[in-house]
Amino acid sequence: MKSMTGFGRGTHQGLYKKTVVEIKTVNSRYADIRVRLPSPQPLLEEKIRQAVSQYFARGYIEVFVKLKDTGAQRILPQVDKDLALAYYKLLKEIAACTDTSLQIEAIQLVQLPEVVTFQEVEIDQLWPDIEPALAEAVEAALAMRKKEGLLLKHDLSERLKIICELHRKIKQRAPLVVKNQHLKLKERLKEFQLGEEIDKDRLMLEIALFADKCNLTEELVRLESHFHQLENSLSAVEPIGRRLDFLLQEINREINTIGSKANDSEIAHLVVALKSELEKIREQVQNIE
Repeated sequence: MKSMTGFGRGTHQGLYKKTVVEIKTVNSRYADIRVRLPSPQPLLEEKIRQAVSQYFARGYIEVFVKLKDTGAQRILPQVDKDLALAYYKLLKEIAACTDTSLQIEAIQLVQLPEVVTFQEVEIDQLWPDIEPALAEAVEAALAMRKKEGLLLKHDLSERLKIICELHRKIKQRAPLVVKNQHLKLKERLKEFQLGEEIDKDRLMLEIALFADKCNLTEELVRLESHFHQLENSLSAVEPIGRRLDFLLQEINREINTIGSKANDSEIAHLVVALKSELEKIREQVQNIE
């Protein structure tokens, strides 16, 4: 189990650049990777994004890349020889038309627009400088997410024990609900001195209808199944955040049904305790990958 909260930093002294990469991750429903470079370079950003996506299934992930020139082959000059020759021929024509002498040196041609351009190193040349720093940052972020994931797993395991115990108490209490209702009806009839006048068949029918209405067997069985799935999920090696979200929704639905059907004050208190623990679990699950 891994948390979605993490931080990692990596550095690398490369041929062209000294690279510093920082990765910050927080919880998010899906994987959302944002790459921040000193200047927009869409191809390089996509290459970094693809590399990072192999390690993170969920989370809002920001990758900050800082590049500092090493001084080694920082800028590559490019000479446009055809353009320089075109300038030279144009200048000769101007000299001929104006009947003036042409005295020009190579350094003057170099200074003319676009004759010499300076091209930054290509992405394929930068990537070997960035990749080691990125790998180091990813490893550190993953280690932090795994460490927090272990703490979350322990907390969820303890809370699962609590809700299983509350479930056990409801299951133990459920059969008494109908019996207590039967006794209440009999006491009420005695109170109004109607014990001999009430049709016993009608009374039994009312009790049977009540018993069917407040029967919690299906909900309790489904809850127990969900708890087992939840417990098994905590030991899974693949990302489980979305699965846990779904299980908690189903558990909450069953708990609400029990609360509405039970018609018993003790079960109502247990349901409130269940919902309270379930909310704490839900908050923790929001940060699980």
